Amino acid sequence: MARIAVAASASLGADLLERLAAEHDVVQLLTRPDRPRGRGRRVGTTPAKEVAERLGIPVAEPERLDGSVELGADIVVVCAYGLLIPNELLERALWLNVHPSLLPRWRGAAPVERALMAGDTETGVTIHRTVEALDAGPIAARRAFPVAPEDDAGAVYARAAVVAVELLREVLAEEEPHFEAQSEEGVTYAEKIRPGDRELDPEAPASELVNRVRALSPHIGARLGDLIVWRARVGQDGAFEPLEVQPAGGRRMAYDAYLRGRR
Repeated sequence: MARIAVAASASLGADLLERLAAEHDVVQLLTRPDRPRGRGRRVGTTPAKEVAERLGIPVAEPERLDGSVELGADIVVVCAYGLLIPNELLERALWLNVHPSLLPRWRGAAPVERALMAGDTETGVTIHRTVEALDAGPIAARRAFPVAPEDDAGAVYARAAVVAVELLREVLAEEEPHFEAQSEEGVTYAEKIRPGDRELDPEAPASELVNRVRALSPHIGARLGDLIVWRARVGQDGAFEPLEVQPAGGRRMAYDAYLRGRR
């Protein structure tokens, strides 16, 4: 059983933290500080902190990382954390980053979303040493898995968490993990999702629109006018067909039910 710390904030990191705690001695969580969230701007904790508190794992919430931060272990697993890790901390421990793509493809903030938008039929998980350059560290383990046409981001993230735990089990069992430099060929960047990325252009090909819906479900949502579209398909006539939508201020519903309500 490895003694590790975890640096995580978002949902993928929370899922991974829970899975790691079942197999390893997780002695610390580093996470983003509590912030006002949602429409009501109520102060809320990160999903990873919620898991840590439920499991009794000590939590540290530094506003920024610097030399004053105390690390609880010599190995830190990083996943969906959201803070830049400075070199002075990278030198004090082995930082293993869990990235849900087949690096060097889709370095950056939104690898799952960008892969689905691009129509990728395969993605995966890479475990690499964290370095100052974005997702550019040498690789300890990597595994691919297929993306089915009906998979949305939620399905891909869930599969990535399972694969990540399996890869980390292998890496953490080694006395000295072996790392290989990333290829400089095939590098792409997964930019953060911006408001414009959510908009569905009715003039775009139907398959492109469906991929955008898949990429933004179930956590963000694509927009078609005043509707949020959560599920869609390419119809028999080749046209874009919403399947599940959410009107402004309303609840999710089948698109057919939404149309009936407008008559």
